[in-house]
Amino acid sequence: MALDGADHTKALLQLIRATAHRWSQHEVFSDFVELASLSLSNAVDRRQYDAREARYLEIAKKYPRDQFERFPRMLGHLTLAMEQCCAMGELGDVLGALYMQLDLGNDRAGQFFTPYHVSQLIARLLVGDGTEARAKGFLDLMEPACGAGGMVIAMADALMQAGLNYQGAMHATCIDIDPRCVHMTYLQLSLLHIPAIVLHGNSLSNQVWGRWYTPAHVLGGWRRRIEERRAGAPEPLRIDAVPPAVPAPHDAAPASRSEAAPRRRPQAGREAIGQLDLFGD
Repeated sequence: MALDGADHTKALLQLIRATAHRWSQHEVFSDFVELASLSLSNAVDRRQYDAREARYLEIAKKYPRDQFERFPRMLGHLTLAMEQCCAMGELGDVLGALYMQLDLGNDRAGQFFTPYHVSQLIARLLVGDGTEARAKGFLDLMEPACGAGGMVIAMADALMQAGLNYQGAMHATCIDIDPRCVHMTYLQLSLLHIPAIVLHGNSLSNQVWGRWYTPAHVLGGWRRRIEERRAGAPEPLRIDAVPPAVPAPHDAAPASRSEAAPRRRPQAGREAIGQLDLFGD
């Protein structure tokens, strides 16, 4: 453990299970990631504010006050759990691991998450020493079956290990057919301040039902940067580790990613490369 010595991933798991005495774990987990995503989105995306605020209040009505107050605590534990990974010298897919630990995956829809250490290996092979990212200014990534965002997080980690500030050295467009996966990805990328657009859609049929812009995307002016890049450059680099399955839109997600427990690594951290620390005082 790092920071305060508490196991915040375990505390988050216990809060979800404690709240699931009346509602299922599936419902509590889904509501948690959606409520947190709605809150973050409404801080930066005013065009979708009214609809998302109405959705937030709709979910909130289901829970008595004492039960609903657990959701902000869940977000606090998630934030600190992700900070603990950062303190160990690397980024981690906390929600992906928790999702599989709660056994929430949909095997019938072909849904499984790639272990995070496999995503890390792929990402480090793609990034190498960061030469391409330095030459281009930033990497424009496409993840067509994002799951909890583990592959994108692994790319950010690989850039950090190469001595680059991933918050300015990459942008990701992430797609998933499962709204829970969309919310998991959006939530984790937002907390890590990764510039990204997360789409609720089908990457094979090109249908899109919802768009989520991370705070880093909005505050960093990435819309203009991406438009300029794509106007005169090849398509984004695909970073999917496995071919996506294609369930119907009402089913769960296609193939996605998760994480094994991160290991301590001595490479350069945020302090050495000037990254924005959203978790500090």
